[in-house]
Amino acid sequence: MVHPWHDVTPGVQGLELPRNFRAIVEIPKGSSNKYELDKSTGMIKLDRVLSSAVYYPANYGFVPQTLAEDNDPLDVLVFCTEKIPPLCMCDARAIGVMTMIDDGEPDHKIVAVLCNDPEFADFHKASDFSQYTMRMMKRFFEDYKSLEGKEVEVDEIMPAEVADAIIEDSLARYSSVRRTGGITGLMV
Repeated sequence: MVHPWHDVTPGVQGLELPRNFRAIVEIPKGSSNKYELDKSTGMIKLDRVLSSAVYYPANYGFVPQTLAEDNDPLDVLVFCTEKIPPLCMCDARAIGVMTMIDDGEPDHKIVAVLCNDPEFADFHKASDFSQYTMRMMKRFFEDYKSLEGKEVEVDEIMPAEVADAIIEDSLARYSSVRRTGGITGLMV
């Protein structure tokens, strides 16, 4: 069985990494279910139903073979016109990054668009989105844990160049930790 975190190549043939990358979707846009990767099996599990009356504003998942500062794969929001089902691979282009402080730790969210969606073909930076869309995304992350009694801080959307550096850092961290056998779900 293929493990989506460890066995899927993050690069997209013919496109430059880190700006363009493969993403694995965990949660389709519009969902109020919080699905996440079970690191040991590679399957998707239902973590919880969101307690606030909110829904994911974009398809949500991760970049394979990355390790973010929170010891999870690097998170990504993939904007496109359609819902993408869980465990579906898609080619994405980073247009920015939003950083949250969750439990005192940085939690980066790469903001991306689907490469093969004509609706987003000309989107290359966060300012290509309407201000409303960016405010809605930020507000979602400010509110989605509030009824659980958890607070998060959400920073402004930063440019694609900042996203590139975070993706590169997460790829390097994954590679380094993998070499020492410190990643969940890998056979030793």
